[in-house]
Amino acid sequence: MNERVKNRLDYINSKAYHKYRVNVPYDVTDILKDASPMMETTKLFTLACDREVPLLFGDDIFGFNRYHTELPHDEHVDKIPGAIRFSGNMIIDYATFLEGGINGYLNKIDKYYEINKDSSELYDCMKLCLKSCENIVNKYKELAKKENNIKLYSALENVPMNGATNYYEALICVRFLSFILRLARIQHITLGRFDVYMKPYFDMSVKAGISRDELIELTELFFISMNIDTDLYDGVQKGDNGQSMVLGGIDKDGNDVFSDLTEICLFASEELKLIDPKINLRVNKNTPLEFYERATRLTKQGLGFPQYSNDDVVIPFMVKLGYDYEDAVNYGVAACWEVITSGLASDLPNAETMNFPLIVERTTDKYLLSSETFEEFKDHFKDELIREIDSLVEHRNNMKYMPEPLMSMFINPCIERGLDHFYGGSKYANDGIHGAGIANASDALAAIKLKVFDEKSVSKETLLDALHSDFDGYEQLRYELANAPKMGNNDDYVDDIASFVMDTFASNLNGRKNSRGGVYRAGTGSAMEYILSAEKVGATADGRKAKDPFSSSFSPSLHVKTQGLLSAIQSFTKYDLSNIANGGPFTIELHNTVFRNDEGIKKVAMLVKTFIGLGGHQIQLNAINKETLLDAQKHPENYPNLIVRVWGWSGYFVELDSKYQNHILARLDYNF
Repeated sequence: MNERVKNRLDYINSKAYHKYRVNVPYDVTDILKDASPMMETTKLFTLACDREVPLLFGDDIFGFNRYHTELPHDEHVDKIPGAIRFSGNMIIDYATFLEGGINGYLNKIDKYYEINKDSSELYDCMKLCLKSCENIVNKYKELAKKENNIKLYSALENVPMNGATNYYEALICVRFLSFILRLARIQHITLGRFDVYMKPYFDMSVKAGISRDELIELTELFFISMNIDTDLYDGVQKGDNGQSMVLGGIDKDGNDVFSDLTEICLFASEELKLIDPKINLRVNKNTPLEFYERATRLTKQGLGFPQYSNDDVVIPFMVKLGYDYEDAVNYGVAACWEVITSGLASDLPNAETMNFPLIVERTTDKYLLSSETFEEFKDHFKDELIREIDSLVEHRNNMKYMPEPLMSMFINPCIERGLDHFYGGSKYANDGIHGAGIANASDALAAIKLKVFDEKSVSKETLLDALHSDFDGYEQLRYELANAPKMGNNDDYVDDIASFVMDTFASNLNGRKNSRGGVYRAGTGSAMEYILSAEKVGATADGRKAKDPFSSSFSPSLHVKTQGLLSAIQSFTKYDLSNIANGGPFTIELHNTVFRNDEGIKKVAMLVKTFIGLGGHQIQLNAINKETLLDAQKHPENYPNLIVRVWGWSGYFVELDSKYQNHILARLDYNF
């Protein structure tokens, strides 16, 4: 990196700019008293914009930094009782904004205002939002002029009011969109297929004679700017902010979109070693080994990314669920890894969570004693699983939503239809349900099959007593259960059960209608539920004690010893994952010594390529050193920038709650 980028990076890492922020709570109860639900959402946004004071930190060529840490809140107002107030995990239509800017949207709204007269409130609220956006742009333009920041001032003379004319202006537009959507309290704003929608503007700058070094500098400074306010973004933990970027993949004609811009993004991430943006790579069975080797050099940095997503699995999955092919091809990922199409969807890919070990626990308590065979017991499990699907669907279908005029502008075809994205405006409105603890549940079912029904070495009563006592006094039985067949060893005894579990889930959920005109989608992800859902489950027959965590997403259970990475991959690719691809990666930890030389890099690359070739859905790798992590727990002050992959995102290890730190430490780390 050049000196300018280095200085900027040092400044951001120092967090010295935090002193310029203010925390001023703002009670809006009286202001919102007579507002409609749509106007309430609009007023909250316009108030947040009006209060913002422009901040430029040093050599800042992007701006749009938060001044107020506290946004206007509406906790005393309840226009739609129990409604979800703010959306997220969506990909907005970046391409249209880059093409026409704020004025382009104003013109589009005016065009449809006369056509959809019943939608006047929505259009009026959209225009109020855009007016507030314009005011913020003017504030920054004035400050840039005052501080003689000529580069930023000149760009703001055009964008984001109008369409971008070069790469730098396009980057400002993306930074601006992230800023205003956060002010609207819209969570987990993903960056979508960055190297696709930015490519025309990148090419414009190349054609205009901008050097590659200058393009790298712009990209790195943009990446740095996206890390400035991440501590203010809502998430389960710091770092869980949704700033995922998708690179690569195919276009509608099947051509790979990998370009020099893709490479520059990988290079920038590798040099900066920041948690944002989190890189996700789209690949397929034809992706050359050289690309995986290139990406593995980024994994080596210990950032917990890139995460890989298999086009050969995801695109067919989406088409099966009713997405047009060209929209499925244009998929990106949500905050973590859930698949969503770009600019057309009000999809909620993490709407609910299926807690698989809980279903095993219920089935065991209710039906183990009365089941004469494992097949009978398995049928009871299936019935319980379907009942839980019914319950989750009913719960989600009863959900209500506050309208979001700002977000609706950027989801198509909301403006054309004159409808909010939650209420029929978007082309797609599908809901995804995560699948937490698949490995734990399958392992538990396999242990019951082996010990109780096949070997008959453990009585039903003994197993129930052991589970209900959390194995107190049953240490030997727990040891035997822990050594029963486990996913990750390419053992059909348990892997066939896992396929049954996933097929029951997928076949009884996929395509079911939701309350928003869309359908449901099944996935293998767990997100934070490997901790939260696990706390609701007692001891299970895989040897897991009560409340102990599940494995992260689609991975071997904690403490399971596998025969190696290849056997683990083979276990987790036996089922046709194009039936259950809402999102959920095979997650593995690699000791960082694996990457010590070119041979290690090539082995990791071949491993990922093998996973994809076998039909794996998604895979993410954590390059870790447990000795370093343990020392960081003892001396966090020495490791402020130590990064790990937590579930679908990367964060600073020392900022995590201890339960998430300990989960990462408990995961099996592989070596070669």
